[in-house]
Amino acid sequence: KPAVKTSVARPAGKPSVAKVYVGNASWYGEAFRSRRTASGERFNPDRSTIASRHLPFGTQVRVTYLRTGRSAVARVTDRGPFVRGRIIDCSEGLARQIGLRNAGTGKVKVEVLKHRR
Repeated sequence: KPAVKTSVARPAGKPSVAKVYVGNASWYGEAFRSRRTASGERFNPDRSTIASRHLPFGTQVRVTYLRTGRSAVARVTDRGPFVRGRIIDCSEGLARQIGLRNAGTGKVKVEVLKHRR
């Protein structure tokens, strides 16, 4: 009887951090609802997304607002910000999750997540 090989799928585990950026962020929201983002998808301000000038579309990041210490995972769907001194623009939903919404702008840490296979 031939030997039968079986494989067990391993859970992907926690993602590792590929790169870290620290700088100022702002947010954008309702005024852009349903408009097409640079990636071609429609903007939903309630989702956790960001605009980045350099990171590829679809990249997952963990954004931490340094004032509150709160963080959330988001995905790059748009290009920006186009204001000097800012490294990302957050969707309103993401800004709400991390406590940045009322402040408008603030210093964040952006960790580029690399998923293990």
